Amino acid sequence: MSERPKTIDFGAPGAYGAHLFRVEIAAARNESVVIVEDYGYRGQEGGIPREEERVILPRPVWSAIADIARREFNDRLKAAGVLTGRWHTGTNLVDRLLGKELCVLAWAAETASEDKISVICSKWAALRPEERWWLFAMTVAEAGMPEDTQRGWRRALFLALSDGEKPVSRKRRPRPVEQDLFKLPLFDESK
Repeated sequence: MSERPKTIDFGAPGAYGAHLFRVEIAAARNESVVIVEDYGYRGQEGGIPREEERVILPRPVWSAIADIARREFNDRLKAAGVLTGRWHTGTNLVDRLLGKELCVLAWAAETASEDKISVICSKWAALRPEERWWLFAMTVAEAGMPEDTQRGWRRALFLALSDGEKPVSRKRRPRPVEQDLFKLPLFDESK
C-alpha cells in the first residue's frame, strides 16, 4: 500500500523550501486577500526574488471565487490520492501549479462586477489545467504584479472569461479536413 505524500492545505508539499503559493486571508472581513508566489529555496538565487505578490483581491471578490477554487482543487487532490483542503484565516499553502490556476481566476475576477464573477468562475472551471498554466505564464510575463491590473493579459483574461453572452446562432460552415501531422512529408521516414 503506497503512502500518501505529506501535503499541507491545498496540495502544498510538506517539505520546507518548496516552490508554492500562499493565500493570506486576514481575520478582518473588510481586509483584502493577498496571493503570493513563494519560490522557496530557488528564491534569492540568480536574481530570483524570495517571493512575489501576484494579486490583492478585495474581500467580496475573494468570497465570490473561493468556493469554486476549493471545489475544483479538492476534486483533483482527491483523484490524486492527496488530502483535501479548506480556506481558513491566516496563511493557506497551495501547490505551485494550483496556485498558478488560482491566479488566473483571481486576475480575471479582480475588477469584475458581481454578476460577471459567476460567468468568470464557470468559464475558468471549464478550462483544462494546462490551459490555465499557459494563461498564467503569458500573464505573469508582462502583468503579474498587483499593480498591473487592467494591463495586457490581465485585461485579456477578464474580457475572455467574463463574456457570458452567447453569440447569435448561425449555421456552422464546413471546415477542411486536416491531415494527420505525422503523415506529412516532413515526417516521411522512407526518404
